[in-house]
Amino acid sequence: MEYFGCSMLFFWICYFLVTAVGILHTIFNIYVLGYSPMDGQSMGEGYERTKPWHPLYNIVLFTLFGWLYMRTLPVPTLREAIITGAVWAGICIVFDLFGWVLIKHPWSLSVRGFYVDYQPWITLIYLAIFAGPVVGFWLI
Repeated sequence: MEYFGCSMLFFWICYFLVTAVGILHTIFNIYVLGYSPMDGQSMGEGYERTKPWHPLYNIVLFTLFGWLYMRTLPVPTLREAIITGAVWAGICIVFDLFGWVLIKHPWSLSVRGFYVDYQPWITLIYLAIFAGPVVGFWLI
């Protein structure tokens, strides 16, 4: 992959942007809509109500950034889009394990909470991340 550095730039910008959108949505639900925050026992209604939106944030933003990346290539190909999607999804799977499960913080989850209780959303998110560059390729 000749443009790997560029791919990583688009990926990480999008990853942090989509994470920020999810956090801001949770904060909006708590402070504006009055849903319950985390309480030590659960993530709270403010977060729970954002779950169905997570795949949507990801497909929209990763498609946009996939499209932007594909436009940087001299000759974008479907093969390149599929490889990029697989790399992006793979990095997310590994990074999420560390960032949302293994490294403890107020919003971290258990293995069960992230990979079982967060279904079908986490699977849809990873599929959306994989599909982002592919859909972006088709939009060129």
